[in-house]
Amino acid sequence: MSSPILKLIAQRVALGILLLLAISVLIFAGTQILPGDVAQAILGQSATPESLANLREQLGLNDPAYVRYFHWLGGVLTGDLGTAMSSGQDIATSIKGRLWNTLFLAFWAAVVAVPLAIILGLIAVRYRNGWVDKLISGLALASTSFPEFFIGYLLVYFFAVKWQIFPAISTVYDGMPFGERMQAIALPATALTLVVLAHMMRMTRAAILNVMQSAYVETAELKGLSAFAVIRKHAFPNAIAPIINVVMLNLAYLIVGVVVVEVIFVYPGMGQYLVDHVTKRDVPVVQAVGLIFAAVYISLNIIADIAAIVANPRLRHPK
Repeated sequence: MSSPILKLIAQRVALGILLLLAISVLIFAGTQILPGDVAQAILGQSATPESLANLREQLGLNDPAYVRYFHWLGGVLTGDLGTAMSSGQDIATSIKGRLWNTLFLAFWAAVVAVPLAIILGLIAVRYRNGWVDKLISGLALASTSFPEFFIGYLLVYFFAVKWQIFPAISTVYDGMPFGERMQAIALPATALTLVVLAHMMRMTRAAILNVMQSAYVETAELKGLSAFAVIRKHAFPNAIAPIINVVMLNLAYLIVGVVVVEVIFVYPGMGQYLVDHVTKRDVPVVQAVGLIFAAVYISLNIIADIAAIVANPRLRHPK
């Protein structure tokens, strides 16, 4: 790789680390200003003042905020996410299986959504301004207009309640056979696919249409190449950078934005884990899950930036 590319990549990585550090401050500050007393929430309303004072001292709640922040950050950097206040379980151990479940769900949603979005985008460009383009764009717009919970409940009603094809509750467990696991995640994966598919398709179409105005595309058309050959060989490769960015942003959403879908289908992933402990005001769990979501989102954005940089021919072959 050339020096300009390496310099840009190093800048993106450094910026991502600084951004994650800033987000960790915001997450910690946000959980500290929540109303209510953590010790009171754990021990209940019948707790004595002495027991409340002892628990606050045990949890370090009497220390200044910046001391607690650096203690928490130091633990995170060494792999210690703390202990859940509501259950006393190690957070890292509890998150491990749930993070795998969320990644498994997001992976299979992406396997369907990404190639389908690109193919539909190419078809829409090939038949641009025709009835096929208008049909695809109209369906994409309609899909984008529906929130995740509405799509999820529609899927549950038709495929679980009315037709009884798939289970309404997506129960998965360790050692579950692959076929049963795929059947269990069919509805939540479909909901996530429908949520991100339309956006990726529309942005793919827009990126390719932007390239179609270029002189080299017009030259390829004048040479007598078929419309799809022009799109596949000349337009699509030169529109790959913005398409990669859109795909990565939607992949990040598949992982970070699963909270609503996981709650609807009672799927044992990170989103469900977060909601369960928000209701219990379990601050260490909320901090840990929030930071993991932020790290995943920033990491995928960095990968998108790096891919876009590497895909730029002006940077690969500087004059």
